[in-house]
Amino acid sequence: AIIIGFHVRPDANARSAAEREGVDIRTYRIIYEAVEDVRNALEGLLKPEEKETVLGEAEVLELFKVSKVGTIAGCRVTSGTIQRAAKARVVREGVTVYTGEFGSLKRFKDDVKEVREGLECGIAIENFNDLKVGDRIESYRLEEIKRTLATSASESQE
Repeated sequence: AIIIGFHVRPDANARSAAEREGVDIRTYRIIYEAVEDVRNALEGLLKPEEKETVLGEAEVLELFKVSKVGTIAGCRVTSGTIQRAAKARVVREGVTVYTGEFGSLKRFKDDVKEVREGLECGIAIENFNDLKVGDRIESYRLEEIKRTLATSASESQE
């Protein structure tokens, strides 16, 4: 808890009681500083907004069953780049059937960090082996965007 004071000073008893109870006492002489601190404290309570950016898309052309690894999808990157460090999403007939992580990304026999549009690659999805020819595998990134009271207020008016 926080106690906000404007042009006041807590006495020794109030200060020791607040310390004992874990209460933060903040005093201000300038109202704008008090308002700014309250705004910052409230914005800290807002859940950040998540923004998704699709980095690339690949189409599954062929499937390979590999012991100890699972299913490897032979794919062609149809747009953007498939990035190993990004999140993975499997889309079948317009419906997302799995969201997770890339298990591996290979170009020929080499492990790679990314594969560009127009190139072919082998993709394994971690903990998912139910891939089918024709599935789309998307590579995407989630960014957390800190919300402010102004953006939160405009969202609630829409």
